[in-house]
Amino acid sequence: MSDVQRREFMAAAAGIAALAAGTLATPKRAEAGDPSFMNNVPDPVAAGKELPTFKFELEKTTGKVIGNSFGKEATVEQLPISKGIAGVSMKLEPGAMRELHWHATAAEWAFVLEGRVRTTVISPTGDAETNDFNPGDVWYFPRGHGHMLECLGNEPCHFILIFDNGYFSEFGTFSITDWLGHVPKALLAKNFGLPESAFDGFPKEEVYFARGPIPPEQPAKPLQGLKTTPLTHKYQLLERPPHKVFKGGREWRVDSSSFPISKTVTGVVLDLEPGALRELHWHPTADEWQYVISGDVSVTMFGSHGRYRTETMTRGDVGYIPQGYGHSIENVGTTPSRMLIGFNTGVYETIDLSQWIAGNPADVLAKNFSKPASLFEKFPHGDVFISSKEG
Repeated sequence: MSDVQRREFMAAAAGIAALAAGTLATPKRAEAGDPSFMNNVPDPVAAGKELPTFKFELEKTTGKVIGNSFGKEATVEQLPISKGIAGVSMKLEPGAMRELHWHATAAEWAFVLEGRVRTTVISPTGDAETNDFNPGDVWYFPRGHGHMLECLGNEPCHFILIFDNGYFSEFGTFSITDWLGHVPKALLAKNFGLPESAFDGFPKEEVYFARGPIPPEQPAKPLQGLKTTPLTHKYQLLERPPHKVFKGGREWRVDSSSFPISKTVTGVVLDLEPGALRELHWHPTADEWQYVISGDVSVTMFGSHGRYRTETMTRGDVGYIPQGYGHSIENVGTTPSRMLIGFNTGVYETIDLSQWIAGNPADVLAKNFSKPASLFEKFPHGDVFISSKEG
């Protein structure tokens, strides 16, 4: 081999080696087809011969308590099947505030159950918004946006928080006192252009729930002055007419089509009369997180290969249905039930069993079930969605 050939060969080899090294060093996203499908790796928790429990008695736990305020969480640690969504039940006493904080790994969606709440939120563009919330109202803070939550008035407030990450922990949140309490005073002074003495007496540890006077009815202006945010963080869900109304119940729904900032969470409030059934269905693009506000419900889950499980849930219980798993919700009590349901998607999608059956010809159904076609002519010719006790 001549010197020229040798040099050309070595250059080519070096190029191939560099390309290979670059390929190995740069992680490549696996091609999975539908980008909305989050769970490409089989979950060992849900892959056994029997389906695991999908119920957690959230309100029976103690959680984190400071004074008369508390935070109780349901994450993958408490409910191992709930890998896509976590939830928190939080109560603030009058004058209490969930201090300035942000969530590095999850967006926050909330529904107010009782009392009144004030929030402030800051975006990466510097836009800030202050809102007051009443029962039935919803807020959404995108991942990483700094915010605080404050009880308004003389009565405590109670709200449910939904996070689009089951591994998220409310108690691993980034809080402002925890941060500033561990930064040297000299660095804080330089950062803010103030003397070090300005930071004397600042908390050295995370406050979590700050307590002080009841806030004024009208919020004060932020230090930077008022700026208009492009998208509001507030949505008055129960102030609007229900999305669906049936003899046996009704449903309110909010996703990104009506609440544009809520790009990763859809929320539903489902009311069922005694004996009513939210029919067998599944969600192709999202996990489902459930919180029972009132009543007694029976939730079923189908996991393929003959696996089927039923859980009875009551007020304060949490349920979780993985993406694509068949399920139903039935009011098995003697009083109306109400359930808050969250999905880790900004676009709601569902396929109901009656809808699927009605989408096929009678001869196809007859062949599938080895029954006469005349039987399937008696089935509903459209989507049932909610079936009442009277049928």
